[in-house]
Amino acid sequence: MASSGSGYDLSSSTFSPDGRIFQVEYASKAVENSGTAIGILCKDGVVLGVNKPLLHKMLVPGSSQRIHTVSASSGVAMTGFIPDGRQVVNRAREEAANYKETYGSTIPPKILGDRMATYVHYFTLHGSLRPFGASCLVGGYDEVTQTPELYMVEPSGTTYSYYACAAGKGRQPAKTELEKLDLSKTPITCEEAVKQICRIIYMLHDESKDKPFELELSWLSEATQWKHKGVPKDVIASSVEWAKAQLEEEEDDDEEDGMEE
Repeated sequence: MASSGSGYDLSSSTFSPDGRIFQVEYASKAVENSGTAIGILCKDGVVLGVNKPLLHKMLVPGSSQRIHTVSASSGVAMTGFIPDGRQVVNRAREEAANYKETYGSTIPPKILGDRMATYVHYFTLHGSLRPFGASCLVGGYDEVTQTPELYMVEPSGTTYSYYACAAGKGRQPAKTELEKLDLSKTPITCEEAVKQICRIIYMLHDESKDKPFELELSWLSEATQWKHKGVPKDVIASSVEWAKAQLEEEEDDDEEDGMEE
């Protein structure tokens, strides 16, 4: 009974005999069915990117954004059940405004991530509520330590600081590609991070199975005076072109290796 969730998945306030909360696991599954979100902490800032599937051909580009500015120096990229993610973003904006009003300074990314996680976790504690089916990547600049930071808030209400992280569909292969960059030892620039995010997202996209998508990218860095802004379209276009060329080279190398064998 415990392994199937029968009888223990009716409420997020009920643990199964083996210590699982099935409603939270189902919420995490909802995130896995949505577009890929990737964040990279760079030596000169933070870059956030989201693969937004275009469900209909008549959709206007730029509608239903996945990346939002929370405060002047922090942004949130979300994936999963989008209406849920939007509510978490609205809460993040309220927390940022409240911190500014109370303390007179911009909310640090760590505190923003912790407060968002506390809010998300609250919805796993009561039977009358359900967990949020969305994960949020939080990128920001701490004015006190003068360093950029990256966090991810998951449906369970946990949050960690990352060199790079991924959520949504293709999370595991995206994490594998990010680990190959060895960012803890050799950090990259924001411009290089934009290229790598484009490469990973296009690598995960299967044109024969997946729907067309729109790529959303944002960054905050020294170049933007630590303000969260969207990546310029010309930078995205050149990065996508580079990413496709890199993937073609990798495919050609794999074919040559196969012929040698």
